[in-house]
This record gives sequence, structure tokens and C-alpha cells, in this order.
Amino acid sequence: MTISPLLFIGLICLAGGGSLLPAEAIWLTIPSSGERCVYEMIQANVVVVGDYLCIDQDNVGFGPTIDIHVTSPDGKELYKKTNETHGQFAFTTSETGTYFACLSSHHDQGVELELRKSEERVNEISANIIYLRVREAYMREVNDKTNKRVAQLSFMSLGLSITVSLFQVWHLKRFFLKKKLI
Repeated sequence: MTISPLLFIGLICLAGGGSLLPAEAIWLTIPSSGERCVYEMIQANVVVVGDYLCIDQDNVGFGPTIDIHVTSPDGKELYKKTNETHGQFAFTTSETGTYFACLSSHHDQGVELELRKSEERVNEISANIIYLRVREAYMREVNDKTNKRVAQLSFMSLGLSITVSLFQVWHLKRFFLKKKLI
């Protein structure tokens, strides 16, 4: 599972005369317990400015943090910050070579995020179970009322049938007595 924080890095290089060269922007997806590095071949005596912002696209309220470090071609650490959500760095290159900017997310934060998501799912399931129980009780009540009404209607129908039968027997007996057939 990846936390998938999206990271925006804007790099602006200023040449010695102060003229602005084209800026580059990079969007990265960093795994929950991993590292992503970007590198660029840069000439000597260039001012490099970087802005970074870490966004978790799934959970807007829980801003993830990252560690960032920038190293020169000879391995010297030019910039290092931990547990950052956003920031800026700037340096002037001292030599021509490949400069690295590495970003890593915290695994423990990923676990915390997973626990929050799991807790949210458990709360949703619990609320759904409560809703289903209430609905079942309501449906059981409706079913019991319906069964009671059907039983009452059956007894009324039986009583009416017996009454009509007795009336028919009485009427037929009276008819036959009148006609002197009995």
C-alpha cells in the first residue's frame, strides 16, 4: 500500500548574470516506506532554488511528512530536513556535475494512516450494522402487525362463513317447512 503523497518540486536556476533560465516542476509519488531521487547535471556557479510541497491526495486533512536531502556531485550534503511538509532550499553550485535531491516518506506515518483508515472503515461498518438492526426491528414489527391482521381477518372470514352457513340452513329449513316438504 502506498500513501501516495504527491510532491511538487520547483527548481529555478539563476546564471551568474542574474538572468532567469527556464524553471522545471516535477510531481513525484513517493511510496509509504521508500525514497525517490531526482538528479540534474548542473554547471558550476549556478544558483539553484527549490520549493517542495507534500500532499496526500487521499487524505487532505492528514498532511504527510517527508525527509529531503540534496547532495553535490562529490557527496557533500547541501541541504537536509526531516519531517517536512513543505519548504524551500537554495544553493550555488561549486562544481559541474550531477546534483541529487532525494525524498523519503516515513513508514510509521504510513502505518498511522493505515490505522486511521481502518478505524474509519470499522466505524462505517459499525454504523451500518446498527442501521441494519434498527431496520430489522422495524421490519419485524411490521411483519408481526401484518400477521396479526391476517389472523384477525381469517377469524372474521371463518365467523362470517359459519354465520352465512347457519343462515342458509335456517332459511332452507323454513322454506321446506313452508312448502311442506319436510
